[in-house]
Amino acid sequence: MAVETPLAFPALHASHAGIWLASPDGQVRTVGKGEAVGRAAETPMVMLNAPLLAQRLGYAELSGLDVLELFAFVHPARFVVPTAKGMADMLGLPTPPADQAIPAFLLAATGKLLATIADPDWPEREGAWDSAQALMRLRWPWANLVLRHLAKPDKPDRWLFARLPEWEEAAPRSPPHVVTLGDDVVQGQLASLVGGDAETRQGQRDFAQAAARIFAPRARKGEPNMVLAEAGTGIGKTLGYLAPASLWAKTAHGAVWISTFTKALQRQLVREAKRIYPDAETFKSKVVVRKGRENYLCLLNLEDALQGGFAGRAATLAHLVARWAAYTKDGDMIGGDLPGWLPTLFRRNGSTALTDRRGECIYAGCPHYKKCFIERAARASVQADIVIANHALMMVNAARGRDEVSRPTRIIFDEGHHLFDAADSMFAAALTGQETVELRRWVIGPEGKSRGRRRGLAARLADVASYDEEGGVAIEMARMAAEALPGEGWLGRVAEGTPSGPLERLLSAIRTMVFARDESNAAESGYGLETELADPDPAVIDAVADAQIALEALARPLTVLGQRLEALVSDPPDWLDGAARARVEGAMASLGWRIDTLRAWISMLARAVGPVDPDFVDWLAIDRFEGRDMDVGMHRHWLDPMKPVADIVLKPSHGVLATSATLRSGGDWRTAEERTGAVHLDHQAAHFSATSPFDYATQSEVLIVTDVKRGDMGALAGAYASLISASGGGALGLFTAIRRLRSTYARIADRLARDGLPLYAQHVDPIDTGTLVDIFRDDPHASLLGTDALRDGVDVPGHSLRLVIMEQVPWPRPDILHRARRLAYGGNDYDDRIIRARMAQAFGRLIRSSGDKGHFVLLSSAVPSRLLTAFPPGAPVRRVTLEEAVNSIKTGLSPVTNLRQDAVEDFDKSNLF
Repeated sequence: MAVETPLAFPALHASHAGIWLASPDGQVRTVGKGEAVGRAAETPMVMLNAPLLAQRLGYAELSGLDVLELFAFVHPARFVVPTAKGMADMLGLPTPPADQAIPAFLLAATGKLLATIADPDWPEREGAWDSAQALMRLRWPWANLVLRHLAKPDKPDRWLFARLPEWEEAAPRSPPHVVTLGDDVVQGQLASLVGGDAETRQGQRDFAQAAARIFAPRARKGEPNMVLAEAGTGIGKTLGYLAPASLWAKTAHGAVWISTFTKALQRQLVREAKRIYPDAETFKSKVVVRKGRENYLCLLNLEDALQGGFAGRAATLAHLVARWAAYTKDGDMIGGDLPGWLPTLFRRNGSTALTDRRGECIYAGCPHYKKCFIERAARASVQADIVIANHALMMVNAARGRDEVSRPTRIIFDEGHHLFDAADSMFAAALTGQETVELRRWVIGPEGKSRGRRRGLAARLADVASYDEEGGVAIEMARMAAEALPGEGWLGRVAEGTPSGPLERLLSAIRTMVFARDESNAAESGYGLETELADPDPAVIDAVADAQIALEALARPLTVLGQRLEALVSDPPDWLDGAARARVEGAMASLGWRIDTLRAWISMLARAVGPVDPDFVDWLAIDRFEGRDMDVGMHRHWLDPMKPVADIVLKPSHGVLATSATLRSGGDWRTAEERTGAVHLDHQAAHFSATSPFDYATQSEVLIVTDVKRGDMGALAGAYASLISASGGGALGLFTAIRRLRSTYARIADRLARDGLPLYAQHVDPIDTGTLVDIFRDDPHASLLGTDALRDGVDVPGHSLRLVIMEQVPWPRPDILHRARRLAYGGNDYDDRIIRARMAQAFGRLIRSSGDKGHFVLLSSAVPSRLLTAFPPGAPVRRVTLEEAVNSIKTGLSPVTNLRQDAVEDFDKSNLF
């Protein structure tokens, strides 16, 4: 296919090293910011990633012909790293050798994409004509060029919603057979998955045998076979547990649920599971990925957006998402095959409105129910052998009683060290302004200038109100009671001291109390504020009583309504046809969730002025971002969130494996039992451990830099720049505060770019975290700065990640919840366990295979020796100056004195655990 450049438009590229402009004939010259902004304002420019370019130019309103948008139209459901190199690799074009060559490359890439559209064999042709016509009406910059190259189809294309396949209902799955897996068959299955040419690893074989214990018949109800397995990086955990899991699923005709914390591990599991089921069709039926509803495209929301519910750039995004929806394998918008960079191209966009984030699904009442991506995944998981899920979904389903018939009985929690945090989030309650506003909208529906398909209870259940008098009265009573909840503009009224209604008065009293009692001085720095819910002010006590009455007034009619709906379904009247029944059942599902939430709030309020419950930690907080109030309210967390997990997830199961490279989280097996919930079982969980096969003594080096003064931002930034330059890029910089991250980035990005070392950063670059990691992985000279999200679950090969830098010891934030747990679980020892776990997770990013080598640098003059046990046995540890660290990184790894052995001996002698 000939590559053409049929454009009459220039191309623009900017990095921290400079700005370049290419004329339509490909001639490139360097320009300044002023000229670039002026030309972009008056002439459409071809560019790559307009929001990032706008940030580099300091021109927020920049728009033009973004090649990424054109790629999303031409190749929906295909991923490309959103850089010139990534685009070149995908399109089969030469990679531009330097920044100066990128503008001319963008013209060539555009020509290649437009030529693809004109190709009769273009595989994504169906639906393109109608989509391009709709985008033309929305004045999409690429529409004219696309239509110039796109031939009109001989016959009309099928509408998107007619093209999507329907899922089929299947009979409930029979209970699994009782089987016992012999050692020989488990090892045989592992050998077949690993392959005959693969390296034999004793640790992996032992791990597989340990994992097989969870598939043995359990001895007593409520006492699952639970195994806690800490296996170092490189053991091969994934295949180690997939071997017995797939074997049991095949012989027992049951399903094994594998739960992860990160999307990266989910993708790895999908790849590894293809070894078990190499045939594509068999794989599709045997392996299913399940996520929460908020991850999937809602077809009803999409239809509303396509028919006028969205306007401007958000409408353009909706049409590009519709293109993707016709080709996606599963409809997953978050971590699936929708490019993560696509929503970010539209800045203030409506991408979140295309998913069901508010629990508004009407289930079988939806006209697209039989084609729903969520329902398809749910039904496929009933018949699957391997179901890949996440910790949050496992807990949500268990807590809300979903999937009772197909409730998982064999569960593998990979990344098990995150179970505690996932449970802490899932089983928390928050009575805040934002949460109550959301409930008001669900009950009442759109108010004022609100747009979209959102409907209140009265609209969703109009037939119930018409034919069932008691149900109709309950709906009206609920609507009236919901008017006591905060409405639009509540935050401003609360801040100004003019609250409206009992809940806003409560929020106003809470805000006043928090500001009065805060001792952190965080108000001046713009951070969130909090105070203990102890000896509340009289204004709070009075407001609590009024708020409790208001919430009870709402809970009562909703409870009555739920009872009426149940009665209608169990004894249906003549008017309840199939469509009406579907709406009623959908309303019942979401109604139960709201009633549970209301009851939790009422319980919080009752205890706010009553005796302290030792199982919970309560506090009041103002959430703030960059000095602005974002939310106000009351919070409740379990002191030990693994108690409910043990009751609703572990005890009903027959077998559970919790595994991780850092399962003991810097402590001992008692710590692992506490963090996984095993401590709450009536019998002892089995323990297994295997050390990493990597030679950390020769593959790694830990350098503790002692001469970078804490609080000196110039020195911190200089240290990062020197270390990244010495490594030639390939650095992952981890920060404990966003402010320090941004300051460091601002000081060093230009300097590194001039040396050919691109720098990216979370909370700075307008790119989602997953895409930032993809960019980092794709360029061995790039470096990435980030926070906690990058400390764990990032799997980047050694040629792209050679250096990890932590700006300081990752001390826990001493908030109210942490202080309560610290008091309950060991004081300083509890802090040390958290710190060691964080350091171990960060170090784990560095060495991912036997060929990786690299340095771990900690910028801190005071690192207690007892914390050095966070690093693997054999990893050399030195305390050095910055100059010595730079020289060590430049010269590579060499034999050094190991300070870690002394730390191990000190740690053993201390008997901290």
